[in-house]
Amino acid sequence: MSRVLSVLTIVFVAALGMQMLAPTQSSAAPQAVRARSRTKHWAPPDPSTIPPGPLGDSIRLGLQIFNDTPKYAAPYVGNKLTCSDCHIQGGTVDKGIPLVGVPGLFPMYRDREKSVVTFEQRINQCFERSENGHALPSSSPEMIALISYTQWLSQGQAIGRPFPGRGLVKLPSLMGDSGRGGQIYAKQCVLCHGADGAGKPPVFPSLWGPDSYNVGAGMNRISTMAAFVQHNMPQTNPGSLTPQQAYDVAAYVNSKPHTAFNGSNH
Repeated sequence: MSRVLSVLTIVFVAALGMQMLAPTQSSAAPQAVRARSRTKHWAPPDPSTIPPGPLGDSIRLGLQIFNDTPKYAAPYVGNKLTCSDCHIQGGTVDKGIPLVGVPGLFPMYRDREKSVVTFEQRINQCFERSENGHALPSSSPEMIALISYTQWLSQGQAIGRPFPGRGLVKLPSLMGDSGRGGQIYAKQCVLCHGADGAGKPPVFPSLWGPDSYNVGAGMNRISTMAAFVQHNMPQTNPGSLTPQQAYDVAAYVNSKPHTAFNGSNH
């Protein structure tokens, strides 16, 4: 982590302390299509507690990037996906890949890379794969803003201890059937994501094609998408699909075209 980010962390802790407040429905609040469950003893900090001055401006920019990444981090994005498409409601929802407490877990060994990676590197992996874009420079306002926002979101969390709702639900290992998945998709998913999978960005993400994630993204793994879908989709009735149905839908989406991932291009 660069010196500017270390200083930012110290200022952040001093300015905000460890207080956790309930959320409000201000225009700065994380984008929410529906109310979702959160860990019993945790609530997101109130956006009104974001401090004034440069630190607060950076946190607010991070929130804006989270909620409309193609607009607020345009030079580094290659599709129409936004961070909150995968990290639901600004990274605050249980088993919706929340980012609460995540900065304090890094550096971390990752089996995919067979190496220890920093939080900055992990953010850039999302930009290169899920956003089908390019890495953010460490000193860029966008990188500093994303770290500022996730640290603000994580206030009060024990450093090095995973948030109780971290990640996705655990599903049994199943085989998905794209034929059955297509039938489920037509009944449960078309309303938001369209028959062509294009969605309605930035509200409903594109699931395949040039505006979606590339084949290097985590969501391109059927097991990962199945866990995400089973607990979080459809938005009108999350958790209503069985694990097998979630695997079938994931297999259907996975069968559709996604842009190739070439690390040298990112």
